[in-house]
Amino acid sequence: MGGLAVLAARMVARAGCKGKAAVALLLVLLAPAAGLAMETRELAVETRQGPLTYFIEVARTPSERSQGLMYREELARDHGMLFDFGQPQHVSFWMKNTPLPLDLLFADAEGVIVRIHAQAEPFSETLIPSGQPVRYVLEIIGGSAAERGIRTGDRLTLGN
Repeated sequence: MGGLAVLAARMVARAGCKGKAAVALLLVLLAPAAGLAMETRELAVETRQGPLTYFIEVARTPSERSQGLMYREELARDHGMLFDFGQPQHVSFWMKNTPLPLDLLFADAEGVIVRIHAQAEPFSETLIPSGQPVRYVLEIIGGSAAERGIRTGDRLTLGN
């Protein structure tokens, strides 16, 4: 974690944070590495070719959703983050402070993928809208949705 701590300290310094604000920012940046990560679950994407298994972090709270995958420099092909908004609603995402290209899979309350935004540009502040009310958004490494045959109409199923 030493390298991550140094990177976090540099980010705090660049942000000009001091005192309590600096401590709060460091906690947000280091929480995943310190074992304070979000709930981890198994998720299946039911495709036309068969199920694909992902190991995901679940972001349910506003603070977990606002952090998302920011500052992550790697993400395994079979890992991702599921944003659960509790009920269907229009949502928008951006890639600010996210160095990885990501595919965003927008799904309705039944888990059916209704939109895929492929290869979201790292660090972009351009909003990526859901286009319709969704309950879930699954972020996976950029390009893997097409590579693994994931399409609209496929279904997300959370394991226990």
